[in-house]
Amino acid sequence: MAIAAVESPPAKRRRIEPSLIEGLPDHISETCLSLVNRPSLLAAVCSRWRRLLYSTEFPPFPSLYTLFFDSTSDPSPTNSRIRFMCFDPVSSKWDPLPPPPPDSPLHRILYRHPSYISYNLPIQCISAAGKLVVIAGSNKELSPAISHPLIFDPISSTWSSGPKIRSPRRWCVTGAYDGVIYVASGISSQFSTTVAKSIEKLDLNREKLDLNRNNWEELREMRDLRFSREAIEAVGWRKKLLMVNVKGNAIKEGVIYDVVKDDWESMPEEMLVGWRGPVTAMEEEKLYSVDETNGKVRIYQEEKREWREVTVVDGGEEMLKGALQVTAVAGKLCVVTGDGRIVVVDVTTEPAKIWNLELPLGLEPVSVHVLPRMNRPDIF
Repeated sequence: MAIAAVESPPAKRRRIEPSLIEGLPDHISETCLSLVNRPSLLAAVCSRWRRLLYSTEFPPFPSLYTLFFDSTSDPSPTNSRIRFMCFDPVSSKWDPLPPPPPDSPLHRILYRHPSYISYNLPIQCISAAGKLVVIAGSNKELSPAISHPLIFDPISSTWSSGPKIRSPRRWCVTGAYDGVIYVASGISSQFSTTVAKSIEKLDLNREKLDLNRNNWEELREMRDLRFSREAIEAVGWRKKLLMVNVKGNAIKEGVIYDVVKDDWESMPEEMLVGWRGPVTAMEEEKLYSVDETNGKVRIYQEEKREWREVTVVDGGEEMLKGALQVTAVAGKLCVVTGDGRIVVVDVTTEPAKIWNLELPLGLEPVSVHVLPRMNRPDIF
């Protein structure tokens, strides 16, 4: 009697991922794809390329980090109305940053004080060395709310505290150049001429900041006290920090701090005249200003020592009126306006294109910063 052969079940086949680019090893494909300067184009090709964008093998693309004020939540000692969110330009999605530690200074910072109904208190944060740093603000007693900078690292998606500032202050100058942050002037709990003329720096390029040591370095003091009147953003530009002591169209004074020579000089009048609103430096090389009164965009031409007007699309200047703060990267300006909008200006086109960014409901933008994208585990 013949016995039929028993067929063994087929072995499970392991699914083999297709190559990123047919005919090339993946490590070479990754190098080629990393040269594309518009990640959104890669994301539109296939899911594998989209996953690559958020992997550790691919250089993090720039995203927009925004400090918001939540006007809809009720104020309380345990509920901060300060929100940080990140706009992912590939997914066109706003993601909240992970919550900071419970003892973070965000719970002490006030943006609106009951005694100053029509005035917003400044919250000063800057970006440096690929990190977001909250560095100065006021508490309900109108004293400095921050003694240790609050630092967010997008790559690890974690918050940490920086070393204690030698002289915690508010209404001060804050700026960054080449991964080093600077704090100058301002006032502490009470006005002090020593604090109003002082400047100190913290190098974020170090691998690890020692919280048990004073990593802040005192620098050559300022020449006068005229920079403690307002919260001022020092613009890092060509190994210098540019500072102007008054906002708007009032009579103002400008100074320049040379970060290499540790020395001060007066700002040339032809440069100072362009400070009619917020100013920023593209890649710390090209200076742009946005006129808060008429919305005109200008670029500073150092060789001619003059500001040249940038042509924008029809109606664009109207959208930029009331500009409060601006940052720049990769040919685009991101502007926060007084009526609660974020406006993007593409200065690589002629005329420059301008559009509004759709914002989360109930949140009022305070400042914008460009940093590497956060990790997105939901992509995988």
